[in-house]
Amino acid sequence: MLLPAETAISASRLAARPFVIAAMLASASPLAAQASDNAPPPDSSTETADSSPIAELGREIAFEADILGYDSDADVVTATGNVVLRSGDRSLRADSVSWNRASGVILAEGRVRFVDENGNQLFSDRIELTDQFEAGAMDNLLFALRQGGRLAANRGMRESDGTVTLSEAAYSGCSVVDPQGCPKDPSWRITAQRVIYDPTQRRISFRGAFLELFGLRLLPLPGLAVRTDGGAVSGFLVPDLRVSESNGVEVSGSYYVRLGDNKDLTLTTHLYTEAAPLVAAQWRHLAEKGAYQITGYVTHSRRISEFTGAETSEKDLRGYVFANGKLQFDPQWSLTGSIRRASDRTFLRRYDISRDDRLRSTLNLERIDDNSYFSIAGWATQTLRLNQLQGEVPVALPVIDYRRRIDDPVLGGRVELQANTLAITRDIGQDTQRAFARAQWDISGVTGLGQVVTVTGLLRGDVYHSDENLLTSTASYRGDAGWQGRAVALGAFDVQWPFVGQFLGGEQVFTPRVQLVATPPVRNLAIPNEDARAIDLEDSNLFALNRFPGYDRVEDGARATYGFDWQLRIPDWEIKTTLGQSYRLSSKDDILPDGTGLSEKFSDLVGRTEVRYKDFLKFTHRFRLDKDNLAIRRSEVDATVGSNRTYVELGYLRLNRDITQVEDLQDREELRGAVRIAFANYWSVFGSGVFNLTDRREDPTLSSDGFEPIRTRLGVAYADDCLEMGLTWRRDYITSGDARRGDTFQLYFNLRNLGFR
Repeated sequence: MLLPAETAISASRLAARPFVIAAMLASASPLAAQASDNAPPPDSSTETADSSPIAELGREIAFEADILGYDSDADVVTATGNVVLRSGDRSLRADSVSWNRASGVILAEGRVRFVDENGNQLFSDRIELTDQFEAGAMDNLLFALRQGGRLAANRGMRESDGTVTLSEAAYSGCSVVDPQGCPKDPSWRITAQRVIYDPTQRRISFRGAFLELFGLRLLPLPGLAVRTDGGAVSGFLVPDLRVSESNGVEVSGSYYVRLGDNKDLTLTTHLYTEAAPLVAAQWRHLAEKGAYQITGYVTHSRRISEFTGAETSEKDLRGYVFANGKLQFDPQWSLTGSIRRASDRTFLRRYDISRDDRLRSTLNLERIDDNSYFSIAGWATQTLRLNQLQGEVPVALPVIDYRRRIDDPVLGGRVELQANTLAITRDIGQDTQRAFARAQWDISGVTGLGQVVTVTGLLRGDVYHSDENLLTSTASYRGDAGWQGRAVALGAFDVQWPFVGQFLGGEQVFTPRVQLVATPPVRNLAIPNEDARAIDLEDSNLFALNRFPGYDRVEDGARATYGFDWQLRIPDWEIKTTLGQSYRLSSKDDILPDGTGLSEKFSDLVGRTEVRYKDFLKFTHRFRLDKDNLAIRRSEVDATVGSNRTYVELGYLRLNRDITQVEDLQDREELRGAVRIAFANYWSVFGSGVFNLTDRREDPTLSSDGFEPIRTRLGVAYADDCLEMGLTWRRDYITSGDARRGDTFQLYFNLRNLGFR
């Protein structure tokens, strides 16, 4: 809004100072007239803002106020009532603001809020600013950081370079009100004799700092510093405390080194009462073409037998390295890789790093565009299973895969071309190389009655070479030694017919489906089987063209598969059900063992049921029923009941297939459960467990009596908007080498905005 003429001239006079004020009144009301009455008379000798060289170098400040006054004797401009000053990305609000032209001091009083160019907010009863809109002395202030966290102090001073020094200050990342808006004390805070805020580095440094938890002073924090933009700074991290059966009492501490905005290093030392110290390091780097990280652990302790896992009398270096990353050379080409290697088979379990029983290292060069895919990859696996020879574990190199999709210009539809080659090598065992080329044509359409019809044709040619086939224990996996070839042809016709209607106040969709697949006889047993061993009929592969998981086995013959999907959506509820079965013209017990659900003409019945109620209930049941007596051959349940804070999770798996001749398809029964109960706003107790329910009748290689705990966990935790802490007890029931069964206790806590953990 433009000013009256007299006030505009006054603003012109003020422009002779080292900055310019562009005054804007809140409205053209009697208050504006009052501001006009207080303006001094015109002075034609005063330079205008445009002609003042000092003004051009200064900072322009715009302001709004209900009342604007000017004391010509004292040369003081006063603004009162909802005063707002703005300059660039900075702003100030206050009940009143006075500007002494002679001293250049701007004094703001009453409910002051100053916002800097980084979005940080400063609240105070009284604040002094320079004529460059830089804050000076402050009393009883609160500094709210944009990325979270608050600083409160009795006194403060802002220097000309923007540095803020606070005395008798406290910092916390906690909110000072609860979700209902009521005041609350922060669960933790940092008290310090002196706090320095550096806006250039966006960093807050503490002097004489102590950590207080629920009002209790716990430990000093020398050299503590935090960034106001949420970034990390170098410094020590809060230590971890753990007690375990294998290592005794463990205290681990880390030092974080920030080497730049795109790279950092974390150094960690683990001290034990029952083991030698362990050191670790993690390097992370975000480069121009991608990102990668490298993590390593090393210690010096008794060496472990590769076969039995028992400790030997010799001490040696033990450790683990994990590295992964991805480079994106351009929108199409990328390189992805990971390396995982351990010195021995029990190191990861002994030091509670991982419970994996195998470590895979991979490298993959890929090119992806809208219609093609190209990959050159390889992987090597290190086994961590006791009593398994490393030489029996294959190395796959190279694995080359190329696919391209093209539109069919004659019949319509889409054609996908694929070429693939794989070489598998073992030090002890069968070696296999393969190559194949495939062409698949698909066309889909919707009939006038609403049926979705898909027609598929496939041609494939394979070439295999293998040697040392007799070293493979399962005869059906070996194939014939030397060079072998085969041709595969497939035709399929698939019809889905969805019906939509109203039911129980909601909408239901019932979709019956029929699929016909025909494949001439294929030389399956002459070909080695490396990637298609774990065959099992389930809802996910019921309508697959080839229900084997890989390429080495092809389900030949003619079959019809039929089933339906049903879905019901009503307010707050969603129910989905799938059920299906297949019929083949001939049985295939040569490549499909009895118990897989596919070996006879009629397959077993497979299905899946999902139930969901809001975000409170999630239930999924996958099953396979014996076609003859409806006995349960596979039952898998995953259920979650409750809210984010109080819930029960349950997982159950039973495989009752009675397959004894194939090592990949043993029977299993397992139960997993977890529960968390929240109380007193921020506290919770939790527990979880994994139990092996398989008995010797189901797997003769096991000694379990049908109920064998694998791992259980109990704990208590506290979590609010800025603090997480807890005590956890875990019990392991299996000894693996020097990773002993027993109890592990861990105490942890995490402070928001301090970069801990």
